[in-house]
Amino acid sequence: MLKLIGRENELFQSDIKNHEEKLQSIVKQSKFLVIGGAGSIGQAVTKEIFKRNPQKLHVVDISENNMVELVRDIRSSFGYIEGDFQTFALDVGSIEYDAFFGADGEYDYVLNLSALKHVRSEKDPFTLMRMIDVNVFNTDKTIQQSVAKGVKKYFCVSTDKAANPVNMMGASKRIMEMFLMRRSKEINISTARFANVAFSDGSLLHGFNQRIQKLQPIVAPNDIRRYFVIPKESGELCLMSCIFGENRDIFFPKLSEDLHLISFADIAVKYLKDLGYDPYLCKTEVEARELIHVLPKEGKWPCLFTSSDTTGEKDFEEFYTEKEVLDMERFNNLGVIKNEAIFDNDKIDHFSNRIQGFKTDRRWTKKDIVDLFFGMIPDFGHKETGKYLDAKM
Repeated sequence: MLKLIGRENELFQSDIKNHEEKLQSIVKQSKFLVIGGAGSIGQAVTKEIFKRNPQKLHVVDISENNMVELVRDIRSSFGYIEGDFQTFALDVGSIEYDAFFGADGEYDYVLNLSALKHVRSEKDPFTLMRMIDVNVFNTDKTIQQSVAKGVKKYFCVSTDKAANPVNMMGASKRIMEMFLMRRSKEINISTARFANVAFSDGSLLHGFNQRIQKLQPIVAPNDIRRYFVIPKESGELCLMSCIFGENRDIFFPKLSEDLHLISFADIAVKYLKDLGYDPYLCKTEVEARELIHVLPKEGKWPCLFTSSDTTGEKDFEEFYTEKEVLDMERFNNLGVIKNEAIFDNDKIDHFSNRIQGFKTDRRWTKKDIVDLFFGMIPDFGHKETGKYLDAKM
């Protein structure tokens, strides 16, 4: 997978090696709850914890099928541990989850990997409201539950798109970070911002696999370049932040010669060549759909590489802003954003009350929410183009 994203080496090898003894010691003595543990990042984190033999590892996720695959994957790769390993197919926003946590809740570390992560989720006001629930209010709820149970540390995943956000997903995570700062006075919290996870569920690269299996054209933007990490690296980054992050720390991968920008179109070309196909560039969706019935037999695959014009796409990626204080010395390939407990309590309360008002009325528009986001993030770079990914192949 590394060569498909233009790399030869894993990013965090030296940092993991330098801290492995302490990692193993802490994990072996600790009890973990992983929320959203059956997603791509959640599975990676769960495996990083499992292979270090924790006393307890409970995994919660709404996807029953992905949870089954997680268990099969773990059993096939690592086998068994003496500790208590269980999975629970629960929606973290549900009463059933609240009952589950209330019945146990005996954890040293709670890691929340659940999120709505797609830019396409902002196209309508209803999915957008669910994004706010999952990314902001479920996070705040699970922190409060952790405080009540005396949990030692809470970790949740943010995104590089929270730095100077231009889309609603990134802005929701930026607002989540504001809620974290407020709760950090009650419990130690750390988080992580990182690049796209290559071939994660629902990602464009994961879609390449689906297109090949279903004998369909490969489509990708040729003007958007991104940083990528592999799933294993995403798990290592989250675990390092969870175990070693100080209160309010945000971990991120340092930019180096091993981590560089690459376009989706370039990855598509590498991906096809790895499978033994030469990309054939098409001019239209119709042409690509027609040629899929002919070209693969000739060792070619129809591709449509176009410029992006959809709402919420950021021209470039960044892990931090110029206003944030960095520690670039503690780790070799991990940077740390150092935060003070600075937040606007009135602004956070206003946001919460307005969202609750929309829900009580069961009526809101996308503009209502966008305006509310601009109130929380005055320099929010959101621009509405009227075009969304669901309208494209």
